[in-house]
Amino acid sequence: KQKNKHIPSLEEMGFQETDKKFPSENPGDELIKHYNKTRDFPAIDGTSRLGIHLRFGTVSIREVVKKTRALNSTFLNELIWREFYMSILWHFPQVGHHKSFKPEYDNIKWRNNEEEFRKWCEGQTGYPIVDAGMRQLNETGYMHNRVRMITGSFLCKDLLIDWRWGEAYFAEKLLDFDLAANNGGWQWVSGSGCDAAPYFRIFNPELQTKKFDKDLKYITKWVPEFQEFNYPKPIVDHAEARERCMEVYKAALSKT
Repeated sequence: KQKNKHIPSLEEMGFQETDKKFPSENPGDELIKHYNKTRDFPAIDGTSRLGIHLRFGTVSIREVVKKTRALNSTFLNELIWREFYMSILWHFPQVGHHKSFKPEYDNIKWRNNEEEFRKWCEGQTGYPIVDAGMRQLNETGYMHNRVRMITGSFLCKDLLIDWRWGEAYFAEKLLDFDLAANNGGWQWVSGSGCDAAPYFRIFNPELQTKKFDKDLKYITKWVPEFQEFNYPKPIVDHAEARERCMEVYKAALSKT
């Protein structure tokens, strides 16, 4: 039996104090009830923000399921997706070691332009909804889920930059970072995951804006200069980038 066993401090484990405000562990029944109607609109507080609590175990997933399963099936499905991605990581550990769940997607010839990646990271792509998401992430350690899909699609498909680059950047910045969920999300958006969207599903930033931020409130908050002359021009033409992506993906998948 060990005596005087050292218990590491928070500092020794790499934690630092921050002035960031953490979301409540109890989002309230009303938010959960309306979750399916509000979750896609980044300008409003329509999501639970429980990710960080689930990540660090400050709430019990079983308690959350027990409390919310009768309130909203869409919310319950999101909790199930989280568990699903954990199961994928356990049964297919290669996905946590930079491998695509669908091996044929490792044939993709990524462009991996470092300057374009830098602009994506900094929120300087010239696409306001993408830039808003990246700036929210950089400043707060959080990004709205709908916008995570938009920014991810833009990186992988418009810029043809390896999803692993985006996965690593999110892992560095997200306060609610979870390996299984982060990997699952990036493989979904790139098309390489077990449950992935078809490779030809490529988010159009302008259409996404019209559907989910039509009043531009989210964009205005994070990219206030988006209508000014000093705001950068789009780094790619979406229509041309979409065609380029389709050709590259088709070439890669035709090898199998």
